[in-house]
Amino acid sequence: MNSHTTDHEHGHDHTVFQKDITEPKEDWEFLEIAIRELLIEKNVLSAREIQDEIEAWEKKNPEKGAEIIARSWVDDDFKNRLLSDGNKAVAELGFTVESLKLVALENTDELHHMVVCTLCSCYPRTLLGVPPLWYKSREYRSRAVREPRAVLREFGTTIPDSVEIRVVDSTADCRYLVIPRRPANTEKMSEAELVKLITRDSMIGTAEALDQHGQRS
Repeated sequence: MNSHTTDHEHGHDHTVFQKDITEPKEDWEFLEIAIRELLIEKNVLSAREIQDEIEAWEKKNPEKGAEIIARSWVDDDFKNRLLSDGNKAVAELGFTVESLKLVALENTDELHHMVVCTLCSCYPRTLLGVPPLWYKSREYRSRAVREPRAVLREFGTTIPDSVEIRVVDSTADCRYLVIPRRPANTEKMSEAELVKLITRDSMIGTAEALDQHGQRS
């Protein structure tokens, strides 16, 4: 697993899921290569066009998602709309998740959500950017369902036994966005300041939001 170099930094490396990415090993990697080569062979797209699109996606980051979460923290009416109809709510802020259903899930003192895609790597890319390599890995996809508490501990996230952990499985037509718990002592922080506390991992559910000082809680 790679460290957060484009997201909000918190100095934690998820090395337990780190993979050798020099050669394809997962089914989705072989499928991606086959489709890419077929598109080039059939002159549907050029190698340059494909690379340009990849680079454009790689520049995306979780900032959009963080803005949505920060708004939900300061505006209960917006949060209720987000929980009721994610697509309509994010459209209020100028964001779209085209052709997909967006479902927002709120973490509370009694319930913690964790997102996985057991089949491949379905993920709200338009809001969070490109999914991290560990999210695509076979290890995460299988273990997150079987032993979520153990996986969370390896991310440095310890959830009390009294809190239910609910693992949700993304599908081809549904994407999940976790609303992490708002950190304590942030009542006087502005919406822009709150955005900086919301990491990609906290919106997947493998981490909590950062504390008021921007540190892992």
